[in-house]
Amino acid sequence: MPVLSYIAAEMRHRWAVVRNTKDAGYTTEAVVATAVLVTLAILAIGIIYTKVQGKANSIDLG
Repeated sequence: MPVLSYIAAEMRHRWAVVRNTKDAGYTTEAVVATAVLVTLAILAIGIIYTKVQGKANSIDLG
């Protein structure tokens, strides 16, 4: 997926910028880790929503 490759490239770029700064400490690492986890959670919610929506649409009410 182009979106996932873009996100991965952006995270690598931001991580490199963070590592090259003098004040790259625990707080920055926590922010990056949180951003990764939020991204994964959003993707998981999207996948679950799609599957539930598809299953709900396949129920025959007639």
